[in-house]
Amino acid sequence: MRTIRVMIVDDHRIVREGLRQVLADYEGVQVVAEAAHGAEALQALRSGQAVNVVLLDIALPGRDGLEVLKQIQSEFAGLPVLMLSTYPDNQFAVRCIRAGAAGYLNKSADPDDIVAGLRKAASGGRYLTPSVADLLANAVSEVSPQAPHESLSQRENQVFRLLAQGQSVGQIAALLNLSSNTVSTYRARILEKTGTRNDVELALYAVRQQVVSA
Repeated sequence: MRTIRVMIVDDHRIVREGLRQVLADYEGVQVVAEAAHGAEALQALRSGQAVNVVLLDIALPGRDGLEVLKQIQSEFAGLPVLMLSTYPDNQFAVRCIRAGAAGYLNKSADPDDIVAGLRKAASGGRYLTPSVADLLANAVSEVSPQAPHESLSQRENQVFRLLAQGQSVGQIAALLNLSSNTVSTYRARILEKTGTRNDVELALYAVRQQVVSA
């Protein structure tokens, strides 16, 4: 059996350590690299770190997981990326798969599912849980017009969700390592694209669209 060489990318050290310990119990799976953010992961890959699968958190500081996914695909064609998230499947799963991820799993997933995803991805396949498969099927068959927030860019989508959760411009700027002016520009674009006038209307819109819970 070929050993699957895994890179874990997550900004929480305790999560990385937990995943490393879990994966150590499985034959044929070896964690060979860790990174706390996208730039660190890309630097390791550019330096020649031999990796078969990247296990990538979607909520990273600075460049989010979707942006890092696209960069990996651009620079390292054929390197599979399995996305991990704490968000419900209906928030990001379809977006990740459409962006080219080899699979999407919640961090609360059973370790056997994570390993199955890694093995499927390493073999060139795509690992879909039943819930994600249903979401994809619904997305393919969906004939209703696209919701306004679906046209947001990756960064706009990230700022949108944080605004909808009640975060201020200053808090978002600190969280994403951006200037307040930059976040304010994103906010203005988001309000325009969603047809809302302020943060209250934006939050109500997000609840109606089931982007966040009430």
